[in-house]
Amino acid sequence: MNAPQQGLHFSLARPASRGLENYRGDHVLVADMIPAGAKVLDVGCGDGDLLQLLESRGIDGRGIELSREGVNRCVGKGLAVVQGDADTDLINYPDDAFDYVILSQTLQATRQPRVVLENLLRIGRRAIVSFPNFGFWRMRLQLLVGGRMPRTENLPATWYDTPNIHFCTIKDFVHLCDEIHVKMERAVALDLHGRPLRLNAPWWFWNLFGEQGVFLLHRVEK
Repeated sequence: MNAPQQGLHFSLARPASRGLENYRGDHVLVADMIPAGAKVLDVGCGDGDLLQLLESRGIDGRGIELSREGVNRCVGKGLAVVQGDADTDLINYPDDAFDYVILSQTLQATRQPRVVLENLLRIGRRAIVSFPNFGFWRMRLQLLVGGRMPRTENLPATWYDTPNIHFCTIKDFVHLCDEIHVKMERAVALDLHGRPLRLNAPWWFWNLFGEQGVFLLHRVEK
């Protein structure tokens, strides 16, 4: 990569606090990026685990989830979650409605990732996006040696029944952010266990050895 690399380095997450062992590493990292009192929308919130973590830190969290089962589980936990589709329903939210909008492990399942990303940064002053990196070395090895679509713990579905329709690499995502003039405040690459990679290295290294990418973004005002 050329221009998109300038001025941005992958950084280390703060060590997980005690009592957070039951939370996913990427969820703890996302929560660490948001100050107490912030108003947050979690898009594709699943069972609400991240929302629960945010609320435990004094963050005003709301959620939108596609599956009725996920919505029911969230509501059962006392969370403010409604059923909705990131591809079609984000347009109904007004500009600057939230301080932060989160899209965790959902970008690759959207039909129009670019439009979804633009909407995140329209309705939120900042956005946090995480996704599985299809450029990860294990993905490449499975394609090269096995000649079949890769499957990992983070992407367990087979090619014919997966909800993921737009796989991307860390490098692809950085190019998209550059294309739509999105500023990256922070970027973290996580290993297979959800831990931040602890080496200072060029982009190609993170694209090869990062199993996930987590990005804190904000829009560039025209």
